[in-house]
Amino acid sequence: MDSIRIQGGVELQGKVRIQGSKNACLPVLAATLLTGETSLIRNCPKIADVYAMVSLLRELGCSVTWQGNALAVDADSVRGEEIGSEAVTGMRSSLCLLGALIGRCGQVVMEHPGGCVIGSRPIDLHLAALQQMGVTFQEKEGKLLANADRLCGASIHLPFPSVGATENVLLAAVLAQGDTCLTGAALEPEITALCRYLKQCGAEIDGEGTSRLVVRGGRRLYGTEFVIPADRIVAGTYLFACIGTGGNVFLEQAPWEEMDAVLELARSMGAGLCTAEDGVYVQAPDRPSTPERIFTAPHPGFPTDLQSVVLAVAAVSQGETLIRETIFENRFRVAEELRKMGACVEERGADSVLVRGVEELRGGPVEAKELRGGAALVAAGLMARGETTVTGCRYINRGYENICRDLRELGARITGA
Repeated sequence: MDSIRIQGGVELQGKVRIQGSKNACLPVLAATLLTGETSLIRNCPKIADVYAMVSLLRELGCSVTWQGNALAVDADSVRGEEIGSEAVTGMRSSLCLLGALIGRCGQVVMEHPGGCVIGSRPIDLHLAALQQMGVTFQEKEGKLLANADRLCGASIHLPFPSVGATENVLLAAVLAQGDTCLTGAALEPEITALCRYLKQCGAEIDGEGTSRLVVRGGRRLYGTEFVIPADRIVAGTYLFACIGTGGNVFLEQAPWEEMDAVLELARSMGAGLCTAEDGVYVQAPDRPSTPERIFTAPHPGFPTDLQSVVLAVAAVSQGETLIRETIFENRFRVAEELRKMGACVEERGADSVLVRGVEELRGGPVEAKELRGGAALVAAGLMARGETTVTGCRYINRGYENICRDLRELGARITGA
């Protein structure tokens, strides 16, 4: 699917099931390398990034097969050799293979990981943490060479709660000799999911869900069966799309326990919400309002991955809102495309924009330039008068299994081509 066509102006109504979490699935798939056995990972989203990770695992010698929405990964014959496929340079989450392969093989040669162009996102925190565990790094011809003759536990502090660095330390620590104490760890629910998977495999980890994790290394790990939790970012995308278009929806399997900051903002915009064991009911206001300021922050703060779609909704809300991005320095690329649709978005320095709500957006051709901004443009098209065509949908496919199908289930007039 290269482009999406949307006829706007339809209130969203009905029920949609939320897919498995991209950000939980990828590190869990990387962790299957550590067992040397077969794991069955259920509820995997069929998205471009997961397909890329499957390709990488096969390149490393794993047998990987789809069984419905589950992936069976046999990691018996992993090879610790160079991995330089396009999947690495196109997907930031491939970086978690670094900790897993060092733990399993003691060495790895890989291309620098890529992903969306939403900031520099340096990997210094990852390298500094792993160096404390005995890993040495070299850079040669644009490739990263890592080696650990003896991987040892260590006391490590992260000066910033990096999700990727936390994952890499966990993946390396479970097979290291001795204990690892990690402070300043990220609190994102995807870290907890990774800890749960590793513990089911036989790892000993204390402190999951807190900023202090203790890993008792050197335990043998076994294959297991694990269910990937639902995607809180996809759930938030559809929640805010409902608020922007009107109507009411039920987000089946939405992990509302992980979405406190999201639900708080939704209520402040006038949405009526009701949580149930199996999801979230959303009743949109006649016209949303927004708070004077919205800041992104590491979990449990408001997630940066939903900032773009909130920006789109703020564009048709009452009043004006200052949105400040504190995680990535280049995440307002969607603003230029929204202005083409009639949004009033004014840049206020490198990390903030002021959004003044307008009565309506108008449809037209726009281009997705990264994953979450692409989803925001789809939401804007739903809210706009007339037809919107979103190109650059390869980015959207990285995180949304079938955004057109999901939104059609809610009554949207949307097709992919």
